[in-house]
Amino acid sequence: MFAIRLKGGVAVNQQGVGTGLVLALVVGALLSFLLPFLAVALIRVLSPGTDVATRAAVAAHYGSISVVTFLTAAEFLRLSGVPFERFMVAVVALMETPAIIAVLWIARRGGVGSNLSTDGGLYREILLNGSVVLLLGAFVIGWIVGPIGEGDVKAFFDAPFKGVLTLFLLDMGLLAAGRIRQAGGIPPGLIVFGLVMPLLSAGIGGALGVAIGLSTGGAVLLAVLSASASYIAVPAAMRLALPQANPGVYVTLSLAVTFPFNVVIGIPLYLWVAETLL
Repeated sequence: MFAIRLKGGVAVNQQGVGTGLVLALVVGALLSFLLPFLAVALIRVLSPGTDVATRAAVAAHYGSISVVTFLTAAEFLRLSGVPFERFMVAVVALMETPAIIAVLWIARRGGVGSNLSTDGGLYREILLNGSVVLLLGAFVIGWIVGPIGEGDVKAFFDAPFKGVLTLFLLDMGLLAAGRIRQAGGIPPGLIVFGLVMPLLSAGIGGALGVAIGLSTGGAVLLAVLSASASYIAVPAAMRLALPQANPGVYVTLSLAVTFPFNVVIGIPLYLWVAETLL
């Protein structure tokens, strides 16, 4: 995570803050805030028996993003020889939190109280979560030090990248396999949601990426970010904000259904669609 965000900061140092970066940040934030509303509507159709709190918590996961899915997509594009805007890592950092804010509003509208107003720990969890600080910190460091500073630490962060990513994906695969055992207790409609929602979100994100002038690779990454589901930052925030929600549902869906779907099928599919249409 640190390596790819460091590179993104270095890219912004070299290119400067341009219109493309600003548009990507605005669109990313809007997607993160609005996709939970689509998720809630889809869950109502596919699994009407899901309680309001769990429905909202699931929606938060599908409005936020999976850092590992993004890393996998970026490496897949690199190996496929498809260039992309390196500033997309800034969008990754921004898309972590708007979904949480949207879902807390959705939960309150649905009559479910949250701990937002009484528990300052939620603010700390959202804004000072370790993954968020790492994302923003590495990006800012890269932005400040530029290519010269990157060269000093390249051997430590760049050379081991593929090996570390492989080990991390293997570990996530083991976690996902363990969660699949719990999938039997999840309503079939939610399983369908975990497969359909990424496709809808990817279509919206990819189309907006093309509309704001991103390259094919950049549009694919925005599609991947839109299609991915958080299983690190958002579960921690939901435990604090919506303790009534069922973590066995929202964690299992994001980690055991949507994550492997995106890695195995989604990323190649999104690239194929982008290259075919563009």
